[in-house]
Amino acid sequence: PEWYFLFAYAILRSIPNKLGGVIALVMSIAILFILPILHTNSSQGLQFYPINQILFWYMVIIIILLTWIGARPVEAPFILTGQILTVLYFSYYILNPMISKIWDNFLK
Repeated sequence: PEWYFLFAYAILRSIPNKLGGVIALVMSIAILFILPILHTNSSQGLQFYPINQILFWYMVIIIILLTWIGARPVEAPFILTGQILTVLYFSYYILNPMISKIWDNFLK
């Protein structure tokens, strides 16, 4: 795979079930297209959401690490690391809107 899809390839490899891996692969890319539609924050930027700023940089690190894991061979330490990073990748998309809503309610 090309380097810009290595993060999705690492997600595909981290799930032992073939169908589950393909679904996770498709969702990892589809969520990037769906995310702008689901944006419901009161403010347009992240400058008013300090916790989300930290989460954003964690997400950047997770994507960089997933890309690196996707280029590594399928061996023991890389499989577990890929699985952990896959859970962190998808948990970002669950935590980020929740924290934004909590922060919006806190600021009102």
